[in-house]
This record gives sequence, structure tokens and C-alpha cells, in this order.
Amino acid sequence: MKKMLKIKNCLLLFMMLFSALMNAQEAQEDKKEEASADEIAKELANPNTTLGSLNFNFDYIHYKGDLPDAESQNSFSMSFQPVLPIPLSTTMNLFVRPNIPLYFTQPTYGVNGFESQGVGLGNISADIAVGKTFPSKTIGVIGVFGSFRTASNDALRSPYTLLGPEIAVGQIFKWGVVGLMINHAWSVNSLDADPDSFTILSDNMWATTAGGESASITSGQYFYNISLKNGWQIAGGPTYSYNHKAAKGNKLTLPIGGGAVKVVRFGKLPMKFNLQYWYYVVSPDQFGPQHQIRFTISPVVPLPW
Repeated sequence: MKKMLKIKNCLLLFMMLFSALMNAQEAQEDKKEEASADEIAKELANPNTTLGSLNFNFDYIHYKGDLPDAESQNSFSMSFQPVLPIPLSTTMNLFVRPNIPLYFTQPTYGVNGFESQGVGLGNISADIAVGKTFPSKTIGVIGVFGSFRTASNDALRSPYTLLGPEIAVGQIFKWGVVGLMINHAWSVNSLDADPDSFTILSDNMWATTAGGESASITSGQYFYNISLKNGWQIAGGPTYSYNHKAAKGNKLTLPIGGGAVKVVRFGKLPMKFNLQYWYYVVSPDQFGPQHQIRFTISPVVPLPW
């Protein structure tokens, strides 16, 4: 009952935020000319964008590994990540980006083998960063990242609270954008590792528990966007991680992939749709992702400041 109450409160918070931003949009829309779908798509691809968006990521993942029955495991989750940049100057923005995951089904492994965990709040993460666009159209971002043990289900609660710096570099071209983000986080708590259990969670980064009472994880994202016409783009943004203290064979998680982006308008509301497929060329030996499909719905909203 307490878990369902937490989930309902989170969903209510999402709805209240969305409603407030929609009201702000109606008040501001008459004051400025509507941007085209192409212009919105290009601006959203900018790592230092001045556009606000509410991102709903839906992820289906198929797993593989050496553990018994690993190749028949799947998961489905949603994460909510609002991006509401705060302008500091004409070329600089402050970003505060929480990422709130919600599991619908997630396999975990213990003494009784695999068990599918039901609906539950995941481990919330967030970053605070400052982005700057230079005259060369090069973009630099620097900030801090944190991941917190907030999952409502004990089996899905990350063993680590993680903190560390992050940096990103991007380049804007006439045809699109390419860039790379890297962060490194250390666990600020100790874990008594259970040798009979194995967990791998994708709350913003892949973190395995196999191998140690602490974690030191380098992770990030490489991204690219190729602009087409009529609000279409070819795009990719796979996320990777390397847990330096995990057991041998369970350190690196690395996908390749891409997909398509389409920006459309529903009345006065611009919406971005993004569908990507990732194939994991490297995954933890014991248990890790093999295929991932991500579908993202992103209402584009005016900034409340």
C-alpha cells in the first residue's frame, strides 16, 4: 500500500507540473511567432538548448548472461526527466535534470534464481551542470552527478549512493550535432556484498553489484543528430558504463545504436518523438543487457522563468 501511494504521489506531481507548464505556454504563445518543426528539432538536439522539455523514456530490455535462465529475462520501465534550462547569459545555461525511473517489471537474481519484480519507484538520479556555447559552435558542459537509493522495492534498491563530476563536449554543424558526455562517480557508502545475489540496474547508468562493497563507475553517453526535413532527424544517444571495482568480466556495458526523431505540433504544443534501438556489443558476463528499445515522448514546454 505504501509503495502504491508513493507511485501515485509521483504521478500526481508529474501531472501538476505538466498542467502548470501548459498554462504557461498558453499565456506566452501569443507573444512570439511559432517556430517550425525543423527549428525546434535542431534546437532540442543542442546540448546547451534553451528549450524546456518533459522527457518520458520507455525502455524494453532483453538480457543475456551465464546465470541460469538469463537469456529468457526481459524488463520494461519508464523514466521521467524534465529539462528546464535556466539562462545565465546569451551563451550560458544552468541545467538541473532529475531522472525519476518507474519499473513495471524487472528481473533480479537471488538464491531462488530469477524473480520478476513488480511495479515500483526506481533509484532517482540527477545532475546539475552549466553549459556554454562558444563562437565556433563548440559546446562545453561541466557539472556534478548523483544517484540515490530511493527504490520502493528492496530488491531494486541500488546498493550504492553515487556522487561525482561530469563533463560533456559537443559540436554543432550545419547538418547536425555530435558529442560525448563522461561522468565518474564514487560510492559514498559501503556494501556488504551478497555472493548469492546479482543485480544490474539501468537507473541512468548500469551498475553491477558483483565484485565489491564499493563502486567506482565511469559512465556517459555519446550522441549524434543528423537533421533531415519536416522535423525528421536520424539520431542516437546510447549510454555506457564501466564499473572499475566490479568482478572481472562484469565491468563494461557498451551499446551501439540509433534511430529516428520526429517533431510535430498538436495545436500549440510541439512534441518530439524518438525511437531508438541499441545493441550491446559488450555486457557483463553473468547477467546484462543484449537488446534495448527506447521510445521517448517529449512535450516541448516554455520555461516558467
